[in-house]
Amino acid sequence: MDIKLDPSRDDLPLMANTSHILVKHYVLDLDVDFESQVIEGTIVLFLESGNRFKKRSSSTKVACPSESNEACKFRMPEPCQIPVTNTKTFSSKIGYNDFVICGKGEKDTSGKDGNHDNQEQASGISSSKYCCDTGNHGSEEFLLVLDCCDLSVLKVEEVDVAAVPGIEKFTRSPKLRNQIVHELMALPTDRWREQLDYYARCSQAPGCGELLFDTDTWSLQIRKTGAQTATDFPHAIRIRYRTKPQGRSVTWTSDQSGRPCVYTVGSPINNRALFPCQEPPVAMSTWQATVRAAASFVVLMSGENSAKPTQLQEGYSSWHYYVTMPMPASTFTIAVGSWTEMKPETCSSNDVATERSFSPSEAHFRYIGVCGHMEYPCRFQKSSASTQKIIPHRVFAPACLKGACQETLLPLIPPCLSAAHSVLGTHPFSRLDILIVPANFSSLGMASPHIVFLSQSTLTGMSQLCGTRLCHEIAHAWFGLAIGARDWTEEWLSEGFATHLEDVFWAKAQQLAPHEAQEQQELRACLRWRRLQDEVQNSPEEMQVLRPNKEKTGHVSDSGSSIIRHGLNPEKVFMQVHYLKGYFLLRFLAKRLGEDTYFSFLRKFVHTFHGQLILSQDFLQMLLENIPEEKRPELSVGNIFRDWLESSGIPQPLQRERQALAECGLAQQVSAEVAKWVRVNRRPRKRKRKDREEVFEKLLPDQLVLLLEHLLEQKTVTPRTLQSLERIYRLSEQDAEVRHRWCELIVKHKYTKAYRDVERFLQEDQAMGIYLYGELMLSEDPRQQHLARRCFELSREQMDRSSAEVVAEMLF
Repeated sequence: MDIKLDPSRDDLPLMANTSHILVKHYVLDLDVDFESQVIEGTIVLFLESGNRFKKRSSSTKVACPSESNEACKFRMPEPCQIPVTNTKTFSSKIGYNDFVICGKGEKDTSGKDGNHDNQEQASGISSSKYCCDTGNHGSEEFLLVLDCCDLSVLKVEEVDVAAVPGIEKFTRSPKLRNQIVHELMALPTDRWREQLDYYARCSQAPGCGELLFDTDTWSLQIRKTGAQTATDFPHAIRIRYRTKPQGRSVTWTSDQSGRPCVYTVGSPINNRALFPCQEPPVAMSTWQATVRAAASFVVLMSGENSAKPTQLQEGYSSWHYYVTMPMPASTFTIAVGSWTEMKPETCSSNDVATERSFSPSEAHFRYIGVCGHMEYPCRFQKSSASTQKIIPHRVFAPACLKGACQETLLPLIPPCLSAAHSVLGTHPFSRLDILIVPANFSSLGMASPHIVFLSQSTLTGMSQLCGTRLCHEIAHAWFGLAIGARDWTEEWLSEGFATHLEDVFWAKAQQLAPHEAQEQQELRACLRWRRLQDEVQNSPEEMQVLRPNKEKTGHVSDSGSSIIRHGLNPEKVFMQVHYLKGYFLLRFLAKRLGEDTYFSFLRKFVHTFHGQLILSQDFLQMLLENIPEEKRPELSVGNIFRDWLESSGIPQPLQRERQALAECGLAQQVSAEVAKWVRVNRRPRKRKRKDREEVFEKLLPDQLVLLLEHLLEQKTVTPRTLQSLERIYRLSEQDAEVRHRWCELIVKHKYTKAYRDVERFLQEDQAMGIYLYGELMLSEDPRQQHLARRCFELSREQMDRSSAEVVAEMLF
């Protein structure tokens, strides 16, 4: 399958030729410089090829962005004064726990000489007729293609792993470099510490020959003279590079205390502007990283270990992280800033996993058998991990938010982790850090292995928004991380599951009675139904489809490259269709099967597929195979594809549930309160004495959201009514979901006395404020438009790039 790249579209190319060769391990050695806003250093790639990669007679092509219709040209880097990676080997005194710890390297002073930048192209991708051969045929050389964008690549070289002292002790071929790498990667799981140590030693071995390389908009291409196949190509290569301040994988900004920081933002282009890598999810790899920064900074990463800094000379510290579970490169996460750490006051006995026997009620959590994933030290094989309800956890935030975190977030973590364990069993990851990220973060949360980013918006109001969002991100440990989508267009496999599970986890975390949990979940389903209606009415039909590639889902080109449809569309970041339709599909299935049957199956599914990538049919086929015949009339994979995953709009089975959602008990209470407010709003300013005073009931946060949404449907709401609303419900002190609807009411009815609430929301709740900019501009009110432009100018420099693009289009 040839990839067709149209520069007029917003598709994201995944260029890496993963069908020919795979990166199995990365070793990063990086310096973070806040003055220049650059991350610089080296990355060593350990590669694996197989029999299918050997020399072929036919060519294999992948679309390759180019600015001319010539084939991609390669050249050796010109001489420059960039120091090569420190080539000294480790002392034999370094134990396996130490891995890579080295001093701060010299800074490059050579400017642009001898480096290759990813070319900037206004159109993003040039014509698809230009191709680069990435296979191996005739006398041409094998080409390694890596996903790479917004990076300056300075040097690429082969690493002489044979020069590492002691390497001969576990290899039969101490002089064959590729064989050494192969045998290092083949070490058994119980020798993972030794394996990481030797990866580190090999990464610092001297170079043994520079490689030809070139870059274009989306990729880095590397050749070795005379290497015609993936098998012949060096299996350990070192790339020296630096990021660019405007690179799209990380954002350089200030935290809420005004201190500089940098973090991965969950960019649509993932991590290719942080390090050259293989982006396709099939490229599952492990990694280890040493990161140096000024001693005043804390380095957090998505590693298994809770790293502690090693003090270096000249006021710098070094941090080392690693992972042993193979994951897509897109899950790599880093955040460097002046974070303040908060730990639980007391450690529950459940925080430390202990061996114990299983009670009958817990027996369904244990499944006998070997895991289906590639070999790695898996927690699902440890009985101690299976009983660990609460994994060790820490919270980090700017100093000014310490109090809010201690009051709101920290107490919620144990019950939410315990609730997740009670539903799905073994936590896939051994620990959890939670970081409150800067105000410019464009989402309420983002989950990565061992670390979750949360927006400061989750800390306001009551615990409802913080708890539900925390449960959502915890759910991603199972769905999105431990089990990933093989085709990124099937986002519902991550977001639909997390949205459905957040309600289940949150009800258990609150210890609600079954009828209370059901009422809460029905109310949230009612709210989501309303949001889904809005989405399908205000978004392109083609972006409402959960399985857009249909029967071609999961297909890639012969080289392994592919495209993600609409992956670069800035508006896609703010769409909720894959969350909502995925949620309603799973809710539909759970109701059809019965909650007990469905969640029993889900635990079995998790045990079967953790550590693997899936497509929709993997889940649906296993589900239908594991439920009784009488519970699946009209249920088939084909029918579910047709009704739920491959059509736009609201699925037919969901249309039939519309009335029931509106009639749930908590929603009916809201309807009664709305009727009261409508009566209040219709009363004349001077009331007659006989008019009785309305008595308003106390409402839950979700009920307040629904109340305000109903009031938004009223043609007019008087300033007097709005003032009463704010006073009775203390709306400016509620959580961000409630305040967002309140701000919509303010804007719609031009309630000038509360414009300060709108300004505050646009500044402090940037993850949710995009829609408000549009409302302010559509009003055609000069004062509101001025407010929108002023807030945007105050936030623009720090704002997330996708958000800024969308807002700028609204305003100018």
